[in-house]
Amino acid sequence: TLSAAAELFYKHGYENTTLDAVAERLGVTKPFIYAHFSSKTNLLAEICSRGIASSLEAIDSVLPLKLSPTDKLQRLGKHFVTAVLESQMSIAIFSREEKNLLPEDFERISKMRRDFDRKLTNLLKEGAAAGEFNITDPHLTALAIGGMVSWGYVWYRQKGRLELDEVATEMTKLMLAMVQAKPKGSKSR
Repeated sequence: TLSAAAELFYKHGYENTTLDAVAERLGVTKPFIYAHFSSKTNLLAEICSRGIASSLEAIDSVLPLKLSPTDKLQRLGKHFVTAVLESQMSIAIFSREEKNLLPEDFERISKMRRDFDRKLTNLLKEGAAAGEFNITDPHLTALAIGGMVSWGYVWYRQKGRLELDEVATEMTKLMLAMVQAKPKGSKSR
């Protein structure tokens, strides 16, 4: 249901897509959709939350690891970029359609985004305190990294010049350069 609705919202816009069209695409009845989602707006909220949910899963999978801040950021970079680009359609829909979310859904998704930003900020603070990152404002740096990666939904193409793994690797290098990562024990970069 979600992928069919996402495709239609992405292609035609939320306001121009009816639940009848979603049901037709799925080959089901509208009551079938209502059995899973209480409204079209509820369906939109679920689609919009997918991108940030996958980003949170990425950071939550890395933070508990017994690694240096540099190694955590490097691992996070690859997972975060991959999560965002695999959720490209959901992120695009959120960017275009957030105005159509119910206030409580918008706040829930915004809270998830703030949670991600807070966790990334804390990782950057940890790296700066350890002498591995040369940054003066961890919160601004976290927002810059998040913005850089999140904006990838606009330009990334699955059949583009670079494969997803190559994009994730290169963008991770940019993140490490942005924080001027210098892992402990490293003489220079």
